Amino acid sequence: MTPERRVVDLLRELAPQVVGTLARRYGDWADAEDATQEALLAASTQWSDDGVPDHPKAWLTTVASRRLIDSVRSENARRHREATAAALEIDTAVSVDDDSLTLLYLCCHPALSQPSQLALTLRAVGGLTTAEIARAFLVPESTMAQRISRAKQQVRAASLRFELPSEAESGARLAVVLQVLYLIFNEGYTPGSRSVAQGADLTDEAIRITRMLRASLPADGEVAGLLALMLLTDARRPARELDDGMLVPLAEQDRSLWNQSFIAEGVRLLTSVLGAGRVGPYQLQAAIAALHDEAKSPDDTDWPQILALYTVLEHVAPGPVVTLNRAVAVAMVDGPLAGLALLGTIATEPGIASSHRFDAVRGHFLELAGERDAAIEAYGAAIRGPASSAEQRYLALKVARLGVVRCHPDE
Repeated sequence: MTPERRVVDLLRELAPQVVGTLARRYGDWADAEDATQEALLAASTQWSDDGVPDHPKAWLTTVASRRLIDSVRSENARRHREATAAALEIDTAVSVDDDSLTLLYLCCHPALSQPSQLALTLRAVGGLTTAEIARAFLVPESTMAQRISRAKQQVRAASLRFELPSEAESGARLAVVLQVLYLIFNEGYTPGSRSVAQGADLTDEAIRITRMLRASLPADGEVAGLLALMLLTDARRPARELDDGMLVPLAEQDRSLWNQSFIAEGVRLLTSVLGAGRVGPYQLQAAIAALHDEAKSPDDTDWPQILALYTVLEHVAPGPVVTLNRAVAVAMVDGPLAGLALLGTIATEPGIASSHRFDAVRGHFLELAGERDAAIEAYGAAIRGPASSAEQRYLALKVARLGVVRCHPDE
């Protein structure tokens, strides 16, 4: 690992701790986050040249505190604000308490919109700059800056406090946190997604933050389940695209390229929590991913067990996306016609019928059933849907191949 990379990783680890320290000390989370970002930018330059200081968290906290005080003084000329700013004392003795969990709960507060939750989590907890987040979501930096600004306005308007939720609401708040982290992971795992600067992408950030959450809540089975799911899924990433960006379906991937350390860690995590308490949707999805990852070849995949797990998941967390995934398992166990029949039960569900994945799966089942014309039509509908460019390219290749077979049926 290069010295520059070590500095980046350290800054991202310390960012939520510094924001939390300033938020507790000075009472304004948005100002604390802005000041921390300025300190991070200063550190990224100075530490790369001069080396990491002996007490990096204290260094960042001191610099960020000074920036925050300067901001209060410059933006508010009124006497009482000047007096307040002058009364703020810079304390270089940093608390050993880590406020990262409190900060994560704040960024994922249900009162905030989902885009706000995603942006704030990546900026405040992930330590990414506005430019990095913009590149990750493929939007202009000005657009992301406005999104982050609106998110902070939402925090102020809702009078959200920098504090852990009460015991009564902690379960619901944690569920939102897990959902946001999984959304970040999936955003990065989407075919054709772009890496942010300096080699960190959204999947890396989601895994890193979820590791942090796991360390804070070691007894929570769903936190462990989500981390296991991310690791077991991301383990296949080295084999899911060719050098030219063409997608490789799971059944055709070179499994020797899969990240075996991620698979082993994910299985260990899953084994440590399954059976120890209530089984939630992330644990079930991780168990499904583990069955795929542990199969030595596509023919060794335990599809009946996968189908059984999807059946349980449909009871625990029902929804059309789960049914769509269960249909794939049904097709593998009972044949494509059975899969098509199950797809028909969700054909009119809002959102799912117009999803490119519904049409892509339907096209696959029709292809397996020998219905080439219908399969071409379904794949065409998927291409016209909200698929990524990589997915559209893959589906177009399938259409082209089916067209050749249709024109030359004897070949």
